[in-house]
Amino acid sequence: MIEIDPQDLADRYMAQWTEPDAGQRRKAIETLWAEDATHILHPPVEIREVAAGLGFDHTTLEAQGHDAIETRVRRSYEEYVATGRYTFRARGGAIRLHEVVKFGWDAVSAADGTVAGGGLDVLVLDDDGRITTDYQFPE
Repeated sequence: MIEIDPQDLADRYMAQWTEPDAGQRRKAIETLWAEDATHILHPPVEIREVAAGLGFDHTTLEAQGHDAIETRVRRSYEEYVATGRYTFRARGGAIRLHEVVKFGWDAVSAADGTVAGGGLDVLVLDDDGRITTDYQFPE
């Protein structure tokens, strides 16, 4: 596997979520993600509760491939960043163990800079250093 600075990867990963230009977002996705990559989200408790009420014991949300990941990133951008509510940033201390990179991130209020939330991402990389699977755990 190629050498990758885990903090640089975490920073570039988070930058795709805040990129205002749709073309640049797509370019970032194509650079960061393998073509058939999967983004797996452990959804917020509200979604898990609704799913449990419908009889689903294990709820995850998944987007696979560049097009689906682009839709996911775009919708997050439109909901949180473009509205001026939040921006996102990687926390320091990203670590890599073989083909896995783990890092925390913050959702920061655009109004006053306070941390309003965040989460943990675990990225599995291919031999070229591109993301094959992203396990995202919002806090």
